[in-house]
Amino acid sequence: MTIRRMKTYAGTQGYVYQYYFVGQRAALPGDPEVPATEFVFDVTSDRKLTYAVSVFLPEKALVEWAQAHARPLSDTEQYAAAKLRLFRAFDELDDMKTHGRRLVIDTSLLEEALSSLGVE
Repeated sequence: MTIRRMKTYAGTQGYVYQYYFVGQRAALPGDPEVPATEFVFDVTSDRKLTYAVSVFLPEKALVEWAQAHARPLSDTEQYAAAKLRLFRAFDELDDMKTHGRRLVIDTSLLEEALSSLGVE
């Protein structure tokens, strides 16, 4: 049995979110982001309704980042970028459940997120 650690994030929109990481997988065939890695988080803002949020990290963004920095991203760095994309949505969206269920990390967001962590 897997025990997940619930974490809390206070967004700038006034909501306090609770979330945990469910896992990652290759984006399903037919998804518009393919090829990509899909990071899945379970999220709640009211402790009553929990819903899945998928953060997609397209292969194209990984390749462009690797070319610009002369090295590939580690799995840990990829997860960090996905988590920061989730936090950004918490801060920017006033209705996460309706508008934030599918989040994408493009090359510029990837660069911004990782540079905020000091990843070169």
